[in-house]
Amino acid sequence: MLNVVLFEPEIPGNTGNIMRTCVATNTKLHLIKPLGFSLEEKYIKRSGVNYIDKCDYQVYENWDDFLAKNQGTMYFYTRYGHQTHDSFDYSNQTENIYLVFGKESTGIPRSILKPHLSTCARIPMTDNVRALNLSNSVAIVVYEALRQQNYRDLLREEPHKSKTFIEEYEGE
Repeated sequence: MLNVVLFEPEIPGNTGNIMRTCVATNTKLHLIKPLGFSLEEKYIKRSGVNYIDKCDYQVYENWDDFLAKNQGTMYFYTRYGHQTHDSFDYSNQTENIYLVFGKESTGIPRSILKPHLSTCARIPMTDNVRALNLSNSVAIVVYEALRQQNYRDLLREEPHKSKTFIEEYEGE
């Protein structure tokens, strides 16, 4: 099972986008407190989350609470990683794979990263920016993992239109 872990996310819009990505990809979301926003429906919907009722997510009091309740292979995404995000093998669909991302302002604490140096990764980019937007980073990594898993059971065709929808177009 594929899992996204957000360590102390701060910006509701980013978490809302990540929730949508998780719904679209059948990926479970794990949120580690403190959160920089309320998960009450009226607040999260304001952030553009129309899919919160379909999102499989769980909230944890802290990092230790998360670790006590989850086991599997963990990968950590940080600008300090020495490997690229696509250098890991995410293809095993029977193991629990956790993709761990830090808070927008400071990332994942070094105290968490240091014991996991062999599974720390960086998304390649120029030196003109410090980091990519959190929701963009999550999408890049989730879809790399899914690509390696041959996109599991995700739809490859639009389910609400005929397969010849574009071909049937005759112009205006």
